[in-house]
Amino acid sequence: MARLKLAVLISGRGSNLQALIEACRDPAYPAEIVLVLANEPDALGLERAKAANIPTRVVDHRNFSDRPAFEAALTTAIEAAGARLVCLAGFMRLLGEGFVRRWRDRLINIHPSLLPAFRGLHTHERALAAGVRVAGCTVHFVRENTDQGPIIVQAAVPVLPGDDVGRLAARVLVQEHVVYPLAVRLIAEGRVTIVAERVVIADARTPAGALVNPGPEL
Repeated sequence: MARLKLAVLISGRGSNLQALIEACRDPAYPAEIVLVLANEPDALGLERAKAANIPTRVVDHRNFSDRPAFEAALTTAIEAAGARLVCLAGFMRLLGEGFVRRWRDRLINIHPSLLPAFRGLHTHERALAAGVRVAGCTVHFVRENTDQGPIIVQAAVPVLPGDDVGRLAARVLVQEHVVYPLAVRLIAEGRVTIVAERVVIADARTPAGALVNPGPEL
């Protein structure tokens, strides 16, 4: 079976990109990265990709007169690489309706909260300020509204006494590196479908609505 071709969009250090690179090194993993695309020329993730011999492109948003032109350039690069799934991994530009529609159900994101809680920025600060007992991360399909869309996989992380933003963020990041490759694998294996804007996972041993800290049984 052919491996699913991925384009990974980044803006910075690319730690979730690295998790995907590591997963794709396994010949049994059902996906491969064919392009790492950055909007920032100095994004550290570009060096990670080059070290793994993955093609890279820079599409600097500052070189375009408006967002549609920038996003058209993104699409051109993604299509030229033959990618079939677009993975946002710390891509710090809001994407417009045209791009989201073009890649509908083939565009996923990872967000450092248990969506729908704490959409947007400063998730860990807001979680601590709210006094929640559990934080976490979510991989979801992208829709037009920020940090909304069918949820694929989530992982829960306890908020511990004395936590600050750095400690909580570090523990959540560990789980991000687990769930993003898992979500891609489920999609690449053809086990993910969207029914009434909710994800259904075929052959899951746990209910599709309870994929929290998923194990290898999925």
